[in-house]
Amino acid sequence: MTPSPVNDLGGFLKEQRQQAQLSLRQLAERSGISNPYLSQIERGLKKPSGEILQALAKGLRISAEQLYVHAGLLDADPSGGERSALDVRTAIRADPLLTDRQRGVLLDLYASFVDDEPKRSS
Repeated sequence: MTPSPVNDLGGFLKEQRQQAQLSLRQLAERSGISNPYLSQIERGLKKPSGEILQALAKGLRISAEQLYVHAGLLDADPSGGERSALDVRTAIRADPLLTDRQRGVLLDLYASFVDDEPKRSS
């Protein structure tokens, strides 16, 4: 039986937090997420939103894509690595280094090249 994405995410988060030598409380403070909620995510009791995943990625200083893969929001590359052909919109929305305004501009620009999707649906 394969582990559920939520449990896999929790274990991955805990592992990343420990590698960063952060306590649960320190990561909660860095990411702006409550300590109890973070604990529930690590134990696989809660499934965080994309916004929470972005905050956690920023707090851990890792890519949000890694968390999206472990949360089951993105497919992993069949070769075992992260998805190589990442959806551009997802990458823009997940990048913690961009401001909301920058994300909007990039989504608008990308949409102008490829299609007519509503551009700012984050």
